[in-house]
Amino acid sequence: MSILRKLLAVIAAVALVIAGLWLYATHGRKSDKAISATEGKDITLANPSVESIPSVVIPDIVGWGGNETPQAAPGMKVSRFAAGLDHPRTMLTLPNGDVLVAETDHPVDKSEGGGLKGKVQRKLYNSAGAGFDSPNTLILLRDGDSDGVAEQRFTLRQDDMDSPSGLAWGDGKLYVANHNAVLAFDYTPGDTVLKGAPKKLKDLPPAGNHWMRNLVLSENGKKLYVAVGSSSNIAENGIEAEAGRAAIWEIDVATGKSRQYASGMRNPNGMDWNPASGELWATVVERDMLGPDLVPDYMSNVLIGAQYGWPWYYWKDKLDERVDAPMPIYLNEYIRKPEYALGAHASSLGLRFAPAGLRLGPEFVSGAFIARHGSWNRNPISGYDVIFVKFDDHGNPQGMPVPVLTGFVKDKNHVRGRPTWVAFDRTGGLLVSDDTSGIIWRVISPGAAPSPGVKPVVTGHMPKLNSINGANEADFQRKFEEMMRRN
Repeated sequence: MSILRKLLAVIAAVALVIAGLWLYATHGRKSDKAISATEGKDITLANPSVESIPSVVIPDIVGWGGNETPQAAPGMKVSRFAAGLDHPRTMLTLPNGDVLVAETDHPVDKSEGGGLKGKVQRKLYNSAGAGFDSPNTLILLRDGDSDGVAEQRFTLRQDDMDSPSGLAWGDGKLYVANHNAVLAFDYTPGDTVLKGAPKKLKDLPPAGNHWMRNLVLSENGKKLYVAVGSSSNIAENGIEAEAGRAAIWEIDVATGKSRQYASGMRNPNGMDWNPASGELWATVVERDMLGPDLVPDYMSNVLIGAQYGWPWYYWKDKLDERVDAPMPIYLNEYIRKPEYALGAHASSLGLRFAPAGLRLGPEFVSGAFIARHGSWNRNPISGYDVIFVKFDDHGNPQGMPVPVLTGFVKDKNHVRGRPTWVAFDRTGGLLVSDDTSGIIWRVISPGAAPSPGVKPVVTGHMPKLNSINGANEADFQRKFEEMMRRN
């Protein structure tokens, strides 16, 4: 055989291998389970099926026609609150009813470089409708006549914005989380320009695979919480690269001092306060490459010191044997189990509890709305919707998710948009950002009365004890006094 033939044979063999790998990656290992098998309070986890090459199933983004809208739940109406935006992801409704929108995207990550890995990563981002140059703009939308359409639009701020996502307001301050820092601006609701130099409250680990840094203020406005996702899937670049990540941080807004509030959360995103219990809740996007049905995203209450196991464990006690990083001693003894599964690979992002004044009907008074951005590595695809999870009177999730906004999926290879965040407008409508289409959708039940909201759970307190044996002593004293009265 001539050298030329040998060379052609090698080239053909390599081409076949590459084609095979590409075919495997782009079609993925198909699941025979409905996404509902990975949703809810009580689920049975699938067995892990380790993937050396990630499955990639990214439907093309085709957008919406002029008269097309998503499909709202029965009795609800959906319309366009605003359109023509540039990759709108997060939203914040101010006390005066104005809605702030962060037009933002993945920051330039120098670690991606110009090599093959960087090119492939950017290609995947682009296919999913992300990864382009970030607009880095805060937009103010105003529906002055309360007709459900934002008739006014202002560019609030572009300076100092670097892939902004977190938004919070309190006591004359607008807090913005870029991918690499939390900033505080002086701001009065109603102003259409954000002036002045910001104060930096905290540096954050920059960029990474999970770059959104979302914010929520405590109810008294004294503490600010910021969610920071991991830079990788399972710390494959070394645990040192994950310092300060996969965690929620608490910042004292007066002093700027911070502490790690919770950890072991691969990619925490939406955060809100449970109106019944007063607890902080968050959505978390879980790890990949364990098969199409592992690991479900989740939402859970987040208490001080909570640890959810990433990267070593998932779902409390399931060891991820792929992780090489040394595990902290006794870690498995205090890992918390998530409260509620939100579906495998659904990319659960925005989270908001139903507020008083919401006009979606009596079935949507107590519970949480979650925007599921949609999978990029599951066959069939999952997410691409907004769901509602009902909560009981004590602030606990119940039952299966209720679809609120669907129709983003056109067919198995095409989607019209990707819901990202949820908020509420001044009239009691639900707002949903659709980043790839540049639209903010509004959902409302025409004629529905404003909801009364959820009453906080009030419990009695134990009597003050003066010693360890105080309870026994008090019980003895009570019984002794009853005996004396009888005698």
